[in-house]
Amino acid sequence: MSAKSLKSTGVVGANTLLSRVLGFVRDVVFARFFGAGFGMDVFVIAFQIPNYLRRLFGEGAFAQAFVPVLGEYHTRRDAESVKELANRVAGTLGGILILVTIAGMLAAPLLIRLFAPLFEPDKHDLAVSMLRITFPYLFFISLTAFAAGILNTYRRFAVPAFTPVLLNVALIASAVWWAPRFEQPIMALAWGVFAAGVIQLLFQLPFLKQIGMLPRPRWGWSDSGVKKILRLMGPALFGASVAQINLIIDRVIASGLGDGKISWLYYSDRLMEFPLGVFAIAIATVILPGLSRQHAAEDPAGFSRTLDWALRFALIIAVPAAVGLFVLAAPTIATLFQYGEFSVHDTTMSAWSLKAYALGLLGLSLVKILLPGYFARQDTRSPVRFGVIALVVNIVLNVVLVWSLLKVGFEATHTGLALATSIASVVNAWLLWRGLKRAGVYRAASGWWGLILRAGTANVLMAVVLLALGGTVDWWSEAEWQMRALRLGGCVGAGAAVYFSALWLLGVRTAVFREHTI
Repeated sequence: MSAKSLKSTGVVGANTLLSRVLGFVRDVVFARFFGAGFGMDVFVIAFQIPNYLRRLFGEGAFAQAFVPVLGEYHTRRDAESVKELANRVAGTLGGILILVTIAGMLAAPLLIRLFAPLFEPDKHDLAVSMLRITFPYLFFISLTAFAAGILNTYRRFAVPAFTPVLLNVALIASAVWWAPRFEQPIMALAWGVFAAGVIQLLFQLPFLKQIGMLPRPRWGWSDSGVKKILRLMGPALFGASVAQINLIIDRVIASGLGDGKISWLYYSDRLMEFPLGVFAIAIATVILPGLSRQHAAEDPAGFSRTLDWALRFALIIAVPAAVGLFVLAAPTIATLFQYGEFSVHDTTMSAWSLKAYALGLLGLSLVKILLPGYFARQDTRSPVRFGVIALVVNIVLNVVLVWSLLKVGFEATHTGLALATSIASVVNAWLLWRGLKRAGVYRAASGWWGLILRAGTANVLMAVVLLALGGTVDWWSEAEWQMRALRLGGCVGAGAAVYFSALWLLGVRTAVFREHTI
């Protein structure tokens, strides 16, 4: 299981890496053409709403409920039963999504008031117009996630991992070629989101047909499998999306802190999402079907070993990624985004929130990896309890930290929002880990303290090198983009070489992933 998991994680990670790289290109294009002001603030909100709901209906609650049930059917029942479940789920999910989409488009003014209550009238009106275009994205991308769940269950990981590339291509095209043709150029991005949803769904259908699982949608509200999925989805709607709710709260507060705050949080969050998507989400995607099969086959030892493997992998990758983002926050943002409408001031402000987000990267990664340990066992209630605690922590810290920064006159008040999110994610991860341990579901294999000590030493050495090579903020702001890119590439390469060399010299080998021990 572990060797296959590592290979599958590599496939998912490679495709996700391609998507994230194009995502960076997309954000560079956004920064170049739209900057970090009025229009970009509005687009972030108009895209955030269907994207947030997508993470509930698609990647979040639905996937976490659907994949374990589908895996159970795949392990214990015949092929016809599996196909019938897919047909019923497709029809039921599609019907619900049509109603939600129509309701969302009609209620666009209310949704903007909810997600950005402090927007001024002109911002509000533009956001409503854009949301009515972007909201159908929810319908198409949720069905895309449904298709991805089937493909992942059948261990066809590459296609779902590649699909988000198409979103980035559509948005880049809309910014570069469509925007100049609009009276309000930012509207082109809304149409790009709509087009991306259609394209991503159509892309996956031929691959479902290849494995004989192209659904024929049927309404199945009374079907036992559909009922089970819907029952599991209820609490999972909250438990799987605490990070997204925290992000929404951040942006609600940021909408009243002045122009630019939402955009600065967006750009820094996008950089933090890179390692989270390439590694943590890739690992979680791969282990969920495997954990579901192990639970259905009543293999608790294998279940625990899979979780242990995933947690070790996260430690080795997420911590150096967090250190790198923290130390190289301003250089990275300056190199990627500081062009055209994106100013030196925007770089400085975005760097503050990126450093705060970096502090919580390990926590966010562990949440992504630990949640499948609950959902594979069809336990969607425990994550809700822990999520509520983390959400309360986030809300309280949002108020306390933003108020404290305003009181001392610190301009980058949005940094308090990012820091609150990071702390809340660490709390959530600790509660999830403790819950699995107390239930006897996860038992740590030997060698953890040695791995932590060795990885910690390697991270300290890497941080020293990055600090020495990073230079001053003034240099990064004044240098030409070619020199910035060359120097940043050198810093990243040197840091990675020092880190992995130190791990090797300290005795950490790939056996840590293959055998679950050091």
